[in-house]
Amino acid sequence: MALRMWASSTANALRLSSATRPHFSPLSRCFSSVLDGLKYANSHEWVKHEGSVATIGITDHAQDHLGEVVFVDLPETGGSVTKATGFGAVESVKATSDVNSPISGEIVEVNSKLSETPGLINSSPYEDGWMIKVKPSNPSELESLMGAKEYTKFCEEEDAAH
Repeated sequence: MALRMWASSTANALRLSSATRPHFSPLSRCFSSVLDGLKYANSHEWVKHEGSVATIGITDHAQDHLGEVVFVDLPETGGSVTKATGFGAVESVKATSDVNSPISGEIVEVNSKLSETPGLINSSPYEDGWMIKVKPSNPSELESLMGAKEYTKFCEEEDAAH
């Protein structure tokens, strides 16, 4: 809301007509990206399930709230994760946050690029900034996660409450 008021006052000061002002839809109030085809946890992790492997990372919304990521602590390949339990941490210029697994399973791959370039979580949270790949031990856990529309609504409600 403050951004809209700033944009409106700036447009007025610059004498821009309303025809040149951008239109913000309700979904654009949250400037974070939420992708269709992914599942989302209320702790702000995402899951992309393809075949027998699920890729996990933190959402664009989470990285936006964290700020610049400067360090990522990840587990070893071959270990296991349990739904709603921490498997690593992300340290930013603002805070250190635990990262929880949205599903249970065996860790089959860890994104080693993040040790050298933790900022990939900021610049590409859904592509290059993924954290771990897991072979799910209970694929039905995916059904309890939110889709894109539900997660967008969840973020808007959470942000409005703060």
